[in-house]
Amino acid sequence: MRPAVVFDLDGTLIDSAPDLHAACSKMLMHEGAPAPSLEKVVSYIGNGVPKLVERAMRDNGIAADQHARLVKSYMAYYDADPATLTTVYPGLVPLLEKLRKKEYRLAICTNKPEAPAREILRLLKLEHFFDVVVGGDTLPRKKPDPAPLRHALELLGVESCLYVGDSEVDAETARRANLPMALFTKGYRKVPVDELPHQFAFDHFGALESYIEDQFSSRLSL
Repeated sequence: MRPAVVFDLDGTLIDSAPDLHAACSKMLMHEGAPAPSLEKVVSYIGNGVPKLVERAMRDNGIAADQHARLVKSYMAYYDADPATLTTVYPGLVPLLEKLRKKEYRLAICTNKPEAPAREILRLLKLEHFFDVVVGGDTLPRKKPDPAPLRHALELLGVESCLYVGDSEVDAETARRANLPMALFTKGYRKVPVDELPHQFAFDHFGALESYIEDQFSSRLSL
């Protein structure tokens, strides 16, 4: 069975915070609230769009019964311009090219809704690397529930994987799924690295390449 690597998306493969910040700012300013700082919006990221909007509403005293409307508002702003400021983390593409050459099965498991996730992968010319994309609305449950990650494995046709993420949500997802995790330390986590369960921490994708090579050296060599 070919080895598999499943990746989170925002904060792991792509630095999307600037575009998420832009959409959140437009949503709030339309409601008469001030634009938040980039750091504040980063603190909202991790549990999907509904939770991001909920946190923004809470911090600005917006009534909870406006949530569904503001989720639609946020998504309209984001979908209209999802990749102007978003960038791919350095070293990612060479890693993905090597993994595909060696026939690794690759997937995305993200709390971003599936359609926007697929669109951002297309716009950033990353979509062809991944066999499977599981989004935050693919199943009724989101990470850190392990169901989305297990679903990705089912679609890949494998029983296990290395899971690569950047946050508390990702660490908890891997723990609940009983899968090893590599933690990208330049993403959107909110606590120190040593407070998160993980097997390997890295700050550039060259280091992740070496780790994957070590883990799978008995079957494949990068």
